[in-house]
Amino acid sequence: MRRRRKLLSDEDRELWSRVAESAQPMHPRRNTPLPPDADPVEAASSRPVPAKPLPAFRVGQSALPAKPVVQRSPSPAERLAQSGLRMDAKTHRKMTQGKLKPEARLDLHGMTLAAAHPELIQFILSCHAGGLRLVLVITGKGRGDHGPLPTRPGALRHQVPHWLHTAPLGLVVQQVSAAHFRHGGEGAYYVYLRR
Repeated sequence: MRRRRKLLSDEDRELWSRVAESAQPMHPRRNTPLPPDADPVEAASSRPVPAKPLPAFRVGQSALPAKPVVQRSPSPAERLAQSGLRMDAKTHRKMTQGKLKPEARLDLHGMTLAAAHPELIQFILSCHAGGLRLVLVITGKGRGDHGPLPTRPGALRHQVPHWLHTAPLGLVVQQVSAAHFRHGGEGAYYVYLRR
């Protein structure tokens, strides 16, 4: 049951009428003056809201509004493929086809971001110091079941390419690309090091 609002006192009505007289209407054609004994709160709530005219419906037209198109963010492998090629095209093609064997590999499965970052830095810098050219970094694809809240699976899979392009690793890494399925597919990266 709704509670009825209290009516304004004579003093409040007189104050309201002075405020209403000083106000300039935004839409002069719509405003109709209130009688002096009317309650402005009730009058505002009881005014009919004009309905917007509906557009004409044509045969074959969808009655439901179009669903908004949701842009999905590209996967790390798609982003790496879109980045420019910074190595020999023939070698890159052999590498992405899985025809080149990685000289060393690092498995980051099950590590946290805090534990994986220093491990990755140490591994890449030691491989570069040892004269290796192609190494494999395995991140895993990430689990898809994280409970009721939506989360992005594979934190390492998304973070490792970023780490490989920033200091100190960006100085020794020439190219990063997704691994061929026989070396881990979307859950691993080929890292081609500079000489």
